[in-house]
Amino acid sequence: MEQNIVYDEKKIEHLIANVSEDELFNLAELFKVFADSTRIRILYDLFQGERNVTEICEDLQMNQSAVSHQLKLLKSSKLIQSKRRGKTIIYSLADEHVKTIIAMGKEHIEE
Repeated sequence: MEQNIVYDEKKIEHLIANVSEDELFNLAELFKVFADSTRIRILYDLFQGERNVTEICEDLQMNQSAVSHQLKLLKSSKLIQSKRRGKTIIYSLADEHVKTIIAMGKEHIEE
């Protein structure tokens, strides 16, 4: 998952200087979602493209109940999205920011 991450120092400084207590709380809640390796594994699986619950379960060798619970948390955190295709729910990453967050975290731990 090689990615060339560009850091916009001015934008970062602006974001840091103009943060509210609510934003700090929401940011902490977002990072809590990344604190579970199962959720990270699901996100990595979705890097490959859209998946339904059965496919995710097979890919991760986990039961449906456990995966469904984690998908609900990821969706409520706006990291993934879902759409219905017939009777099947299809999951995907919400946007490219998710990959960037993971890539930056991976880059950090590899330093």
